[in-house]
Amino acid sequence: MTTTTTHPLPAVAAPSGRRAVFFGGVVPASAAEEHLAEQVGGMLADHGFALVHGGYNGLMEAAARGAAAHSGRIHAVTLEGKRQEWGGFNPYVTQAVQLASLGERLDHYFEMADLVVAMGGGVGTLHELTAALYYAGNIRPIPVLIAGPSALRLLTYLRQEKWLFESPTRPLGFLTEITDATALAAVLPALSALSKKGTS
Repeated sequence: MTTTTTHPLPAVAAPSGRRAVFFGGVVPASAAEEHLAEQVGGMLADHGFALVHGGYNGLMEAAARGAAAHSGRIHAVTLEGKRQEWGGFNPYVTQAVQLASLGERLDHYFEMADLVVAMGGGVGTLHELTAALYYAGNIRPIPVLIAGPSALRLLTYLRQEKWLFESPTRPLGFLTEITDATALAAVLPALSALSKKGTS
């Protein structure tokens, strides 16, 4: 049985092995999206990925719950001084790190990521999702999976309004649309093998 952690978690730089960064909001758009987040967490754990997330509730907690149910490792990344303001971590977090600034937090996410999964959320999740698109398109082409109807509607809008477009200098081959758990199951084996090669 899982209980809420009331003491500080050990601060570590990053979990070992393959790492999947998950972005999702604290207020799920629907029960279906929350269920999808839980499925995402479980499938990532099944493929050997540690789940790296903000550590809080909503879709983050759902993904962590799914990962925990499949014996996954769950890592939280937050800001110094925000633990009390933002509340406690969800009860599935096993490792945590606190960083001094939002920029350091995003850098930490992307430098360790073997892949990113982004779902719907508020402006914080929007910032993370668009930062992931920029990073993967301009810095290092880590796979970015956009999952669930809320984030996919945003992606459609970004494409329609030309905020996001493919060009010879900015290919979008890193980007995959995930409508449901079946779509995720279809792409994870290849992404798992790719990230395993990258860490060997």
